[in-house]
Amino acid sequence: MLDNNASCPECRFHPEARHSLAAVLIFTIVVDILGNVLVIMSVLRNRKLRNAGNIFVVSLSVADLVVAVYPYPLILTAIFHNEWTMGDIHCQISGFFMGLSVIGSIFNITAIAINRYCYICHSLRYDKLFNLKNTCGYLCLTWLLTLVAILPNLFVGSLQYDQRIYSCTFAQTVSMSYTITVVVVHFIIPLSIVTFCYLRIWILVIQVKHRVRHDCKQKVRTTDVRNFLTMFVVFVLFAVCWGPLNFIGLAVSINPSKIIPQIPEWLFVVSYFMAYFNSCLNAVIYGILNQNFRKEYKRILLGLWSPRLLFLDASKGGTEGVKSKPSPAGTNNNQAEILL
Repeated sequence: MLDNNASCPECRFHPEARHSLAAVLIFTIVVDILGNVLVIMSVLRNRKLRNAGNIFVVSLSVADLVVAVYPYPLILTAIFHNEWTMGDIHCQISGFFMGLSVIGSIFNITAIAINRYCYICHSLRYDKLFNLKNTCGYLCLTWLLTLVAILPNLFVGSLQYDQRIYSCTFAQTVSMSYTITVVVVHFIIPLSIVTFCYLRIWILVIQVKHRVRHDCKQKVRTTDVRNFLTMFVVFVLFAVCWGPLNFIGLAVSINPSKIIPQIPEWLFVVSYFMAYFNSCLNAVIYGILNQNFRKEYKRILLGLWSPRLLFLDASKGGTEGVKSKPSPAGTNNNQAEILL
């Protein structure tokens, strides 16, 4: 945040503005919980979708769920009371879980991009690189790095309440060098890695498209391209939603006295709530762009009317996963299936 405004009455919004913020947050919480529970259930219910390649998709959903279960309801309470009433302990815990969610999300998005890159661009080594054991190790590493990235906030006093956004969050003016490090490590570096991976995939897809008639050995299936496009959209939306807030933080940390007065309060608030809104988008994108998810969502929702359907294995007669290309090495013991 730009500075701490916990005791700044003039910073408080009119009731109409607070109601608008509350409406956005309520919608985000509902869609976040419903959508990401559907994602997790879709993978767990369908045997064909329970594979190493989809672990990071479930992990990303868990990261998105974290904020909807704890920090967002506290923010909503603060909006209704027009102040923080839950005490400092809840403030620190809320800020911690907020950071855990956003850093976990970007690190999981990075892991998914690397997975897709290896699957499409290095298919000869994919089965070995992403067998079940290795993938679980990558997942543990992803969350370990997330914890390492968020823990310093507890020691530098950067988790504070900001009245303008009714949130306990990262204070961007605590330390210039620390804020720059946070933006670079938590946002710029991961997005650079993702950009590289997806750029390489785009190049390969274009190359294969133009030479497919002359080279039968290297092909990219249409389903693989659709799966890649889905995760590419997830990445783009994350960058769009979190980009403004990170760039504001970077600008403020470089020259606080000059930049802070030039940033309108509404822009600061909008940038934060855009970032909050991102947590509910992924599950919606899966449902819009992926037929397998769409069918499984319908099956689960219909099962609410007939609970016994929820316990049926969907892989026996319903939605089927998108199978991976046959292993170039000829090994079928652990072929990955791309869900998205």
